[in-house]
Amino acid sequence: MPQDHTERRVVVTGPPRQTRRASGYYRPRTEIDEQTTLGHTYVRSLMRTQLRAALTVFAILGLLIGPLPLLFAAMPGTRRLEWAVLGFGLYAPLVLLARWYVRRAERNERDFVRLVEDR
Repeated sequence: MPQDHTERRVVVTGPPRQTRRASGYYRPRTEIDEQTTLGHTYVRSLMRTQLRAALTVFAILGLLIGPLPLLFAAMPGTRRLEWAVLGFGLYAPLVLLARWYVRRAERNERDFVRLVEDR
């Protein structure tokens, strides 16, 4: 009884691994990698938003800490109050400002990534 040793060909179907994009489609990530003018604009907008957040924190710190020497000069002889304000009174606002800044910077970066991704 002869056995048929013909090879079978199996066809596997599935989603295509790579799809071709339309020629008019642009990818922001490619623009950034190739350092084109558009990519430079994307990065510059991210840097501008990060700088705006940093300057906001700096301005609030200036308004919060700046008047303290004038306040301390107006009230002579209150060394313990000065140390209490500097040691304990500023701690909570500084921590809150730092927390706000980190959250804002992360949100800016998430927005930038969402803009650049191909979704």
